Amino acid sequence: MNTVASPRPAGSPWLALATRFSAPFWLALAALVVIYHIGLVFYGLAPNLVSRPVHMALILPFVLVLGAASPSQKASGAVLAAIGSGAALWIAWNYNLLADQYGFLESTWQVVIAVTLLAVVIEAARRAIGWPLPLVATLALLYGLFGQHIPGQFGHSGIPLSSFLGTLTIAEGGIWGSLTGVSVGVVSIFVIFGAVLNAGEAGQGFMNVASAAAGRLKGGAAKVSVISSALFGSISGSASANVASTGAVTLPAMEKLGYPKRLAAAVEAVASSGGQIMPPLMGAGAFVMVELTGTPYTSIMAAAILPAILFFVAVWVGIDAYARHTELKSVAREDRPAGRDVLITSLFFLVPFTTLLTAMFAAGYTPEYSAALAVFAGAALLFINGKLQVNRAQVIERFGSAILNAARQVSMIAAIILCASIIIGVLSITGLGVKLTSLILEGSGGMLWPSLLLTALACLLLGMEVPTTAAYVICVSVAGPALTQLGLEPLQAHLFVFWFALLSTITPPVCGAVFIAAGMIGENWLKVAITAMALGVGLYIIPLGMIANPAILTLAETPVMALLAFSQIALGLALISFGLIGMRKMVPTAVLIGAGGAVIFGPGLL
Repeated sequence: MNTVASPRPAGSPWLALATRFSAPFWLALAALVVIYHIGLVFYGLAPNLVSRPVHMALILPFVLVLGAASPSQKASGAVLAAIGSGAALWIAWNYNLLADQYGFLESTWQVVIAVTLLAVVIEAARRAIGWPLPLVATLALLYGLFGQHIPGQFGHSGIPLSSFLGTLTIAEGGIWGSLTGVSVGVVSIFVIFGAVLNAGEAGQGFMNVASAAAGRLKGGAAKVSVISSALFGSISGSASANVASTGAVTLPAMEKLGYPKRLAAAVEAVASSGGQIMPPLMGAGAFVMVELTGTPYTSIMAAAILPAILFFVAVWVGIDAYARHTELKSVAREDRPAGRDVLITSLFFLVPFTTLLTAMFAAGYTPEYSAALAVFAGAALLFINGKLQVNRAQVIERFGSAILNAARQVSMIAAIILCASIIIGVLSITGLGVKLTSLILEGSGGMLWPSLLLTALACLLLGMEVPTTAAYVICVSVAGPALTQLGLEPLQAHLFVFWFALLSTITPPVCGAVFIAAGMIGENWLKVAITAMALGVGLYIIPLGMIANPAILTLAETPVMALLAFSQIALGLALISFGLIGMRKMVPTAVLIGAGGAVIFGPGLL
């Protein structure tokens, strides 16, 4: 029997690019990035003003040079990377001197270093992800520099230039702040783990397990997409990468079986978006949440897992609802993998994941140390393929792919976090964050649910073309204190904001996962978006359900109550999803949606 084709690693074009342009240099630099971050896990004694600037110096070439689209961009990127890396390494070299300055610049040369660092960080983020986030960072800097001229409560009293720039660049209150520390110490090692898995047979294993589990069911091809996207998304943490990877297999399979194109694309977009809420990676958001809330990583995983499963349950029910009025065929027996193939290929992700979870929960190691051990387990499996053979050329290609993709992904996330750190630094220095929090409280009349709706709207707007993690960081810095003042637990507020920061992946006008899936299958993106919003209704309801039924976040403390809350929300979601998709008449639709809402929110509101 045929094995389901393996999705290509999301970063494979980078391997071709690196091979074409000075492959030995890029491979060596990528290896240095990987060795540096793994080394920090085991050494871990480097001062923050050394480890974080070196982190920036290493990632700039990948963002500014290797990612350049034209020779002119490559040339300018090389200059910027050299200047920015030099400035960052100057900070690391002089950390002892700078530590005694307490964030105050003492010379013109230091002002030049500070301006250079801020400019290069903003430009690196612009080249990595486009204009929105860098534009917000630029506006934040302008506010810090000139906000004293703004009348009323939203102005500030003025901050000396040497103190403002110094706090952002030579102290731990700006680009070298705690968020960058998360990028250096935790996010990077988990990203390396994901790159190692993607370079081997783990993707094949995900697809085989999904096909064996759901391929025979009605709507089987769509359900294979749901399961594989949940599994693959647990390590990719990116909706776009998830669509491009699993979609390369599932979209042609659904199209071949006669699924409507808008439905096939919507299933893939929605299922792939769920990767960012599925532990362990959660698109790097889990690790940022650790820093911002002070909650242990294992506790965040335990709190996030049931809502994430609920999301995929809602999608599954939606597919069954579509099957009421659309023929959704199962995957043909000859196209499903043999049991032996499923067993062997599943080991390529089960062994590293078992290593990770055993080290964290049984041995009590830190998440980053556990991930490093899992990286070694995954790297060992790169030597063999799904046929249990060793192919020297394949092994070399896999290690090259893993190293380059790891360096690229670490660099991408670092560019986002460094830029977001500027915004967080300005909010803190100027007190603007407190003022915006007060505005939310005043606008909602001090009531929780209006505050939640205002926060959700802000997350949707901010999430347009801004990566989920960055949108979450900025929005929670403003809205998080307001929500906690209104009675929410910190983790509850942070998960609420994080989920709503994900809305823009499937919600028009900017819906990145929908655009990619629609383009891959050749369907109008708006039709796909409308279908995706119906299928992904859980993305809009579950965060509110977490507020109305907070017990769902307490799996580690009160598992019985958590499972009861899970069942309650699952029943309500099933009624709403079936009403939206399975019913064709207005009255039954309204009745089911109303009943679902009452099940989820009625007890909590009472």
